Amino acid sequence: MSVYDLILRSGTLVTADGPQEADLAVTDGRIADISPELEGVAREEVDASGLHVFPGIIDAHAHFNEPGRTHWEGFATGTRALAAGGITAYVEMPLNAHPPTCDAECFDLKVAAAKASSFVDFALWGGLVPGNVVHLDELAERGVVGFKAFMSNSGIEDFKAADDLTLFEGMQRAAELGLPVLVHAENDQITSWLARRAVAEGRTTMRDYLDSRPVVAELEAIGRAILFAEETGCSLHVVHVSTGKGVALVATARARGVDVTCETCAHYLVLTQEDAEELGAAAKCAPPLRSRQHLEALWGQIVEGNVQFVTSDHSPAPPEMKVGDDYFKIWGGIMGCQSLLNVMLDEGHRERGLPLQRVAALLSGNVAERFGFPEKRHLEVGADADLALVDLDSSFTLRAEDLFYRHKMSPYVGRTFRGNVARTVVRGTTVFRDGVVVSEPVGRLLRPGQRETRMPGARA
Repeated sequence: MSVYDLILRSGTLVTADGPQEADLAVTDGRIADISPELEGVAREEVDASGLHVFPGIIDAHAHFNEPGRTHWEGFATGTRALAAGGITAYVEMPLNAHPPTCDAECFDLKVAAAKASSFVDFALWGGLVPGNVVHLDELAERGVVGFKAFMSNSGIEDFKAADDLTLFEGMQRAAELGLPVLVHAENDQITSWLARRAVAEGRTTMRDYLDSRPVVAELEAIGRAILFAEETGCSLHVVHVSTGKGVALVATARARGVDVTCETCAHYLVLTQEDAEELGAAAKCAPPLRSRQHLEALWGQIVEGNVQFVTSDHSPAPPEMKVGDDYFKIWGGIMGCQSLLNVMLDEGHRERGLPLQRVAALLSGNVAERFGFPEKRHLEVGADADLALVDLDSSFTLRAEDLFYRHKMSPYVGRTFRGNVARTVVRGTTVFRDGVVVSEPVGRLLRPGQRETRMPGARA
């Protein structure tokens, strides 16, 4: 009789082919067997009846600001929140840490901090900023997943926006290294001049901030990044696209053979400009929240299969940076990683009928395929035993005290979600259970392996 480390009994597994009831066994951190009425015993058996078992969620866009700005969030608190949200791995952005991850030395500093405190697995983006193209090789050797560039002001003095030459030459080198470039796509001239004009005229409300970052600024920058990628042969990923029109630009380029993908964020799928004005600083982000029309267009693009994945863009800051009447000075970042899966289950599956396997693809499978984590794509024998056990019939209203963030702020506070994470398992270790983090930090560094750079266009 087989002896396993862990067996989940009678759960509904969310596989790439759809939900199926089965038992799942784990040995040495990997899925060892999946079958109905699995024979064998284990050191721990879990009754998963009534629960859906998802592949562990991968948040491909998070800012935890360590080292140097741990008081903004830090790996210890940020990854507790991830575990509470069913997230078993994340890719951390290079900026907001001090120093940012723009060379090998800074990469090593961040890895050391993450290994000490991360409750879930992690990978790192490297930075692409003026003057550091010469450092891309050493970052690639260390194991970055790709290189992040801002096409507008990042808001952080030590992470400058990439001018066009830096972006073009960075893409040239990234293509040679076989790594993608990520872009925050907003036209800096449009956004900065509109912002300066508004401030000079004393117009500093949330509405004035929203108006200073129009859709055309995003569309122009996406188009320019696609042109550079096409000319250099670089793999391109456009982060936090906030409009259906932006996704359409990416889809059109993909159709003609450009290696480009995009993501949107949970907040663009549930919150609008009106919410931004009502919620204030908790809902300030860049690109900003858009109209209901743009929100619905994004969902349309998701249904069509043109959005490859959904992320949180968790970007925290201390409370003193989120207060005031001048919305051009208030820090722009949404704290939302703990609610990423909740948003997609409630708004995507419950409200819009998105199949559960599509939710899983958008939140884990497609991320793993795009960025080279084949061991974390699906619930299948041999894969890492990264699991999120969810009670889809359970509802809860998010309270500030429920948040595991260092600073208890989120635009989702007060929202009722259907679908509650009961347990999160990272490579066979239960990290979160019944509202409590129950393990020591177990996160390890992920390096990109076999990368499938061209995402399937068909729906899962």
